[in-house]
Amino acid sequence: MRTTTFEFTGHSGDRLAARLDKPDGPIHAAALFAHCFTCSKDLRVVRRIAGHLTTYGIAVLRFDFTGLGHSEGEFANTNFSSNVDDLVLAAEALSEYLMAPQLIIGHSFGGTAAIQASPRIASISAMVTIGAPADPAHIVQQFEHATDDIETKGQATVSLADRSFTIKKQFLEDVNAQNIQATLAVSQIPYLILHSPVDAIVGIDQASQLFLAAKHPKSFISLNQADHLLTEPADAEYAAGLIGAWATRYIDLTGSTEPATHDSIEPEAIWVSESDSGGLRQDVSVGGRHSLVADEPTALGGQDTGPNPYDFLCVALGACTSMTIRMVAKHKKLPLTHVAVEVRHHKNEEKTDVFERFIRLEGDLSDDEHKRLLEIADRCPVHRTLQSNALIETRPWLNPETSS
Repeated sequence: MRTTTFEFTGHSGDRLAARLDKPDGPIHAAALFAHCFTCSKDLRVVRRIAGHLTTYGIAVLRFDFTGLGHSEGEFANTNFSSNVDDLVLAAEALSEYLMAPQLIIGHSFGGTAAIQASPRIASISAMVTIGAPADPAHIVQQFEHATDDIETKGQATVSLADRSFTIKKQFLEDVNAQNIQATLAVSQIPYLILHSPVDAIVGIDQASQLFLAAKHPKSFISLNQADHLLTEPADAEYAAGLIGAWATRYIDLTGSTEPATHDSIEPEAIWVSESDSGGLRQDVSVGGRHSLVADEPTALGGQDTGPNPYDFLCVALGACTSMTIRMVAKHKKLPLTHVAVEVRHHKNEEKTDVFERFIRLEGDLSDDEHKRLLEIADRCPVHRTLQSNALIETRPWLNPETSS
């Protein structure tokens, strides 16, 4: 994943800080991410989801709303409507900088803003919310004790996530004037709702209201046991995987821009990129069409969120073995009904890598046919590669951001 930082002008004329996470290979589509109330573009769940989407060839723009994070402006002068305006302007900036966004994602309050902004962004063809309230006024519950002061004095200072923010009366008036369910009722945009049934900030009933208001195609997936901010890495990774798999059905990934600049990388290549420099997890993109994850067990410093590299070697050998047997059986018109392969890896006393392969063949096969198909397994291309002296050529990867 490559990350570019830039700025664009927000609703009030202030400069808003943004990050654009790009795939290491060609970029096939773009997405826009709206963070939660008083959060920032650098929240871990935002970074993880953006990073995962790049493995599908999707670039993701995440930015700080006016007055938050690294963006300019006064938070006290913002409201729900201004967040929606900032989202629309972010989409325009992304269109000028790279390409128009097809996917919009919003977390919590940002999810509700994403719903309201989506009709104003013509390029959006899919929408996702995570832990979003059905009514923007739901956010007032976080500082309900101060609402009387806000109403009578015009403003009050409240503490949210151990930080102080000034909330003005105009904020309350603005959220109370919104009707998100009316927006959903006429929306034709495919919609995915992700919500935890144990979310203590935005209850699951809010997700139910959103789902009932939306038209098909719509989907709801429960983030079981996750908290509102998806602070557990496994919860964030699960959400990221769901979004990536779902979105590819509704957005166009046939376009391409910014191909890799080095001759050794082809569009059909496999790209492997760190998910987080603090861990060992790797995001894997197979030609921008398939997204995988590699990791190590916790005992080795990983988080065990995916197969380890030797697991992938075993997968390659097992899959290639099964495919090779099937192709030969089809060619010979043998009555093979099913193939299953189990592969185990270990090192022997001489520290040599050993792959144990167990093959189960089903069907009305004669003893000779069964024996012949087992012998065919050794002709599997991956088998031959593992037993040969393969050559690995290592070259530097030129930085697409700086190379010409």
